[in-house]
Amino acid sequence: MAVQAMKIALAGNPNVGKSTIFNALTGSRQHVGNWPGKTVEKKEGRLRLQGQDVIVVDLPGTYSLTAYSIEEIISRDFIINEQPGAVVAVVDAANMERNLYLVTQLLELEVPVIVALNMSDIARGRGLTIDAAKLSNRLNGAPVIEMVGNSGIGIDALKAAIQAVTVPDGTAAVHIGYDSALEREIAPLAQAISAIPELVRQYRARWLAIKLLEADSDITQRLAAYPALLEAAEAAAERIENATGDDAETLITDGRYAFIGTVISGALTRPREAIETTSDKMDRVLTHRYYGVPIFLLLMWVVFQITANVSAPFLDWVDGLVGGPVTNWTVGLLGAVGLSGTWFEALLVDGVIAGVGGVLVFVPVLMSLYLAIGVLEDSGYMARAAFVMDRMMRAMGLHGKSFLPMLVGFGCTVPAVYATRTLENEDDRKLTGFLVTFMSCGARLPVYVVIGAAFFGASSGNLIFGMYLLGIAVALLTGWALKRTVYRNKPPQPFVMELPPYRTPRVRDVWRQTWERTGTFVRKAGTIILATSIVIWLLMAIPTNSSGSFNDVAPEDSVFGTVAGTVSPVFAPAGFGDWQASGSLITGFIAKEVVVGTMSQIFVGEAEEEGVEEPAPTFVEDAVGIGTSFLEASVLTVQEVVNIVPRTVNIIPGVNMGEANFLGAGGEEDDTTALESALNQAFTPLTAIAFTVFVLLYTPCMVTVAAMRHEFGTRFMFYQIVYTFVIAWLAAVIVFQGGTLLGLGG
Repeated sequence: MAVQAMKIALAGNPNVGKSTIFNALTGSRQHVGNWPGKTVEKKEGRLRLQGQDVIVVDLPGTYSLTAYSIEEIISRDFIINEQPGAVVAVVDAANMERNLYLVTQLLELEVPVIVALNMSDIARGRGLTIDAAKLSNRLNGAPVIEMVGNSGIGIDALKAAIQAVTVPDGTAAVHIGYDSALEREIAPLAQAISAIPELVRQYRARWLAIKLLEADSDITQRLAAYPALLEAAEAAAERIENATGDDAETLITDGRYAFIGTVISGALTRPREAIETTSDKMDRVLTHRYYGVPIFLLLMWVVFQITANVSAPFLDWVDGLVGGPVTNWTVGLLGAVGLSGTWFEALLVDGVIAGVGGVLVFVPVLMSLYLAIGVLEDSGYMARAAFVMDRMMRAMGLHGKSFLPMLVGFGCTVPAVYATRTLENEDDRKLTGFLVTFMSCGARLPVYVVIGAAFFGASSGNLIFGMYLLGIAVALLTGWALKRTVYRNKPPQPFVMELPPYRTPRVRDVWRQTWERTGTFVRKAGTIILATSIVIWLLMAIPTNSSGSFNDVAPEDSVFGTVAGTVSPVFAPAGFGDWQASGSLITGFIAKEVVVGTMSQIFVGEAEEEGVEEPAPTFVEDAVGIGTSFLEASVLTVQEVVNIVPRTVNIIPGVNMGEANFLGAGGEEDDTTALESALNQAFTPLTAIAFTVFVLLYTPCMVTVAAMRHEFGTRFMFYQIVYTFVIAWLAAVIVFQGGTLLGLGG
């Protein structure tokens, strides 16, 4: 009979290195999904210890287990409902007092706790001395392991501690003593809870009594079926406040910090004078009130240079692979089985390969973006971005903490909407949720890249950077306007944030994060984009009049072309009032990635119909071409990395540093994708920019809209849809009409 796997959980504050320890424990044996019914990411891995299979669950980073955010509720519910064999509490050794607050709440749940004192090297660098044995003794014998997670120090000791945990109730509960007025009310309330079998089976009586006295909203809602118990808790809380002058929640918090003070007294020795760390010295420059923002913008500019230019050679390679050998081999295989020239061939080539393949071409672009952002996140800089942007956010009536959901929005808007739950103030949540859609998500990036490469070549990075800046600017202006109208009476909120220490990014962790995020994009290409591509092909194959037949109809006379042509006049003032552009924007409501796939199906398909068919290369020629073009793309990638330096320096007026050209002058000038070539025929540079601006600002995808409705209500969702469409249309019209008046071409 197989031995059932033991389950343990990793808990800890944000930025304490919890994910690093999770990766060190589980390696590549990980599964990434979502918590049931939630959009919060769930990471689960497996660990083998002396023949025992251990499931490791990485809980969301939280500062406490009070129901202030969805992450806290998820973590608490998992511990209560799943009853893991142990909880590994990852603690920042350099900030023990704050981090031990979460540990006290875990101890109150009466689960076995292993304390992992991570970043012990940083604590020593600050002159702190920690007596792990004494700390363990104060915590009733809970194992305390000193660790340096990113160096692997302490991982073996942690595994040994996990191995030693065999009986869930084998650790004696730690009793946290509270104010006498509190204790007088906790005891009878716990006794009343103990008399209810349904509650005793799920909760610890003392813990639940404390939660009721705290007036925990989530617990109160769950116990709505026990009105007598809720009334008793409310009456007890009133008696406590009358007796002490403070509410029960404040007294409970004070009691926990008093317990923490007792625990660390004698176990933590501080230096007589605070030691200035390397992180402190770096923060004096990187978070400076005057040049902190320019440094942030410069780093973002470099990120988009990497995204646009460093990824370009492999973008061209993947495009050549999809549009050449993959298409040729598919056509050849179908011809061998007698399906050449059939609707099935058109479906595969013009629908699936053109649609999905047209999106997969941009995998190198997204990998470059996620790699660059991963380095900034793992180094500890991204947390500083919120701090640096605090003054700018104040102009919108928000604070730096609201910038964190916006940073998430640069990856995907859906989790950014849900990330607003970390904001305590309801008005802050709604205002931030209204603005995150203007942060350009990764799904919009392929549109910028293909238009930038088609019309601006090596300067396409400037277009991408400009789009991200424009999104931020529109968010700032919108927030400023809302602050003076809808939210004019909203008082300013304080901003407190913990900055993690700077550290050298770990290649393995950054690569794993990049791979997971890119994998999510690829999986979407295999599902929603595949389905959309097939539907678009079908609609383009069905005629609306007698001038054609199924799969033999002019695109503009198809169902898709007719519908797109009906709405196209709306976009005429913006310069792209044709059915092709309108159709691409319509499908973009499903998912912004689909815009490029649709453009590829429409524009490339038309170009191929008008072009002269050339004889297909042989299999050997294709294979040789794949290999040589891969080597060429590798060389050009190194070249583009080198050229980041001169392109950055050349921002300075009057400076013109030469750029590297490894393959000789003009070696890559003519290397454009099929879609880029087709767009050059359909757009002018001015209309292309106007189209890009519209894509940046218009109504977010349907999943984001659904998230908006779920979080903020139907009315808020409709306001958002109308506002973003109107703003996008106005901005695109201003760009096109203004450019035309200035003689920049129409």
